Amino acid sequence: MKNYWWKILCIILLMYSFTAGFLSPVPRLAILNETIRNLYFHVPMWFGMTVLLIISFSYSIAYLSKGTTKKDFIAVESANMGMTYGILGLLTGMLWAKNTWGTYWTTDPKLNAAAVGMLIYLAYFVLRNSLQDEQQRARISAVFNIFAFPTFLALIYVMPRLTDSLHPGNGGNAGFNQYDRDRQMNLIFYSANIGFILLGLWITSLRVRLRKVSEILEEQN
Repeated sequence: MKNYWWKILCIILLMYSFTAGFLSPVPRLAILNETIRNLYFHVPMWFGMTVLLIISFSYSIAYLSKGTTKKDFIAVESANMGMTYGILGLLTGMLWAKNTWGTYWTTDPKLNAAAVGMLIYLAYFVLRNSLQDEQQRARISAVFNIFAFPTFLALIYVMPRLTDSLHPGNGGNAGFNQYDRDRQMNLIFYSANIGFILLGLWITSLRVRLRKVSEILEEQN
């Protein structure tokens, strides 16, 4: 049981986040209204994505240092799950934008930067699939990942803060702070963040195990 406590915690946090996220009261803010509930789902996608990409970046460095296959598997599967969260973040953000800004997509710098950042990681996956030799694929993609991650961070978190932006907390706009979120909302919000991060780690660990099994089966054949 001691090895599974974090999985149990993940389930509990997500069940609480989904139930309370849809049923608990929220502040009646102009324009946002009920759409503020998307805070419990859209923002945790980006936090989860960032954590997973940090793991992918770290294991790419570790692979170049020691070169074990498991480290390469963790790097690529963390990036896979990170981009899955990124896509979900874009989709939930588009729904939120439609209800608050009147359109699914705008010329907002953060939206465009997110799209460019995800295209960079798409290139990472294309690069991996284009190389046949396993060691060459792992080395070259690890180098690409090490350069891709800082670029992605700059696009998502730095550049939008330097220009005008519709996003809360960017371009001089106020973020969701203590005046918008009460104690109950903060509890749900942080539970969702932790829950989705744990879920991402859980799925990543399963996909790494599947890669290892596939590798063993290929060696036997």
